Amino acid sequence: MAKYRLLASGDPAPWFHQRTTTNPRYAFDSVGGRYIVMCFFASAAAPHSKAAIEAVNKHPDIFNDTFACFFGVSNDPTDERENRVHERIPGYRYFWDFDGTVAKAYGAIPVEAEKGAKIPVDAKWIILDPTLRVMNVVRFEKNQTEIAKVIAYLKSLPPPQSFVGFDIQAPVLILPNVFEPDFCQQLIALYEKHGGEDSGFMRDIKGKTTLVHDHSHKRRKDHVIADEAIIKETQNRIIRRIVPEIAKVHQFHVTRMERYIVCCYAAEDAAHFNSHRDNTTSGTAHRRFAVSINLNNDFDGGEVSFPEYGPRSFKPPAGGAVVFSCSLLHRVSEVTRGRRYAFLPFLYDDAAAKVREANNNQLAEGISAYKG
Repeated sequence: MAKYRLLASGDPAPWFHQRTTTNPRYAFDSVGGRYIVMCFFASAAAPHSKAAIEAVNKHPDIFNDTFACFFGVSNDPTDERENRVHERIPGYRYFWDFDGTVAKAYGAIPVEAEKGAKIPVDAKWIILDPTLRVMNVVRFEKNQTEIAKVIAYLKSLPPPQSFVGFDIQAPVLILPNVFEPDFCQQLIALYEKHGGEDSGFMRDIKGKTTLVHDHSHKRRKDHVIADEAIIKETQNRIIRRIVPEIAKVHQFHVTRMERYIVCCYAAEDAAHFNSHRDNTTSGTAHRRFAVSINLNNDFDGGEVSFPEYGPRSFKPPAGGAVVFSCSLLHRVSEVTRGRRYAFLPFLYDDAAAKVREANNNQLAEGISAYKG
């Protein structure tokens, strides 16, 4: 008998990369922060699939990328060739899942199904919460009555930030007084003296962790600190004022620190960093905690937020830090006035150091630890 993966309410949704109409490698882990509706319709040529797609297209009030977004999953290459479905931004996207990557992960086709083979499809809807956990699984019904049930269910849901019944707090630490005012000014002066270079972000491409530049996703300039004395001063403050708090709250014992940079998010650059996670490539998999220490506060925008836990954003005072797991989806809003200067290291332990060493051969040529 064919074996399907079974997902139920409360299960974490599998993350994956798959092709869409406009993105050759869409990272599904980046979509958190709204309700996600996945429709495994197999082929848009089927009458039930047509009805499902027509129904969701009538509700841009629901599928607007703020309250919810719709992902149709096609396993039929003819859907793409004949342009049967249409991506509409905001709200509507389609995965060309011709190798079955997504359908297998979500139990729509058997896990052992092979490309091109005639396979039984368990057509269904899967609704995810803003943290990418399964809320509801609704199978296609012959009379199509489940379509109306899905729309009614979505209309009954509270705003995404209150999906559990009340607003929730992102699991982050806010720590003031990590750096003294004079030390903050010293680091800012260091940046102003040397200037910064445009920094990119990491992507795994053809088996190698590669530095990518795309100003629509991230725009920021960084200065890499070379002065060993200043590096030692940053380490001492992190050890004294952040490491004990991580141990207290998370029972995790930091022993390693990566990346000594002063970064600048400048209004004149429309600097920002869209939603991302800090450890999703082979070259960054060792990262455990991210630290974002503001060095000044005379700017607007540039706030850190965690979309899976609501729209609230955080702007620590100068010298203060936001500390969070590298696995959390987060973004930095565009700086609209002035410049935001920050010190942005990653923390990990000896076990993660072994992961880093094992993955070093997967770094593209010229990649250094501070980047990304």
